[in-house]
Amino acid sequence: MSEDPLRARANAAFRFLVSVDGENQAAFTECALPTIEWEVEQLKEGGLNTFVHQLPGQRKPATLSLKNGVGKSALLDWYLECMAGTPSRKSVTVTLLNVAREPVMVWSVDGAFPTRWEGPQLQSDARTIAIQTLELACGEVTASYG
Repeated sequence: MSEDPLRARANAAFRFLVSVDGENQAAFTECALPTIEWEVEQLKEGGLNTFVHQLPGQRKPATLSLKNGVGKSALLDWYLECMAGTPSRKSVTVTLLNVAREPVMVWSVDGAFPTRWEGPQLQSDARTIAIQTLELACGEVTASYG
């Protein structure tokens, strides 16, 4: 039985790496990539009732959300430094890997800085690890094939 060509091109969402300024970071349980969206200005033209002109505006702000286990890390240090003063901007790269651990897709975010940190939900009867969330404001976002 031959393999479905569409299924062969699909990649699991759990194989990914996150690096900040070229250095791989902690293991992440979740990574929500930015949504790139543009403002659209609608322009109604007199005498044309069949459609509205849609003109591109500015890009809306985008964020990158990372979840990982609580512990000492360069990411948390970066967030704490930003809390103490002026946020420093860094380059963040998210790389999706295939089964052979080869890059399939790479998302690069330039000029990112932490905007929100969410601590873990601690419960004495829980059997899970403590997960923290770090949200980053995104500058320019680009995507490329691995």
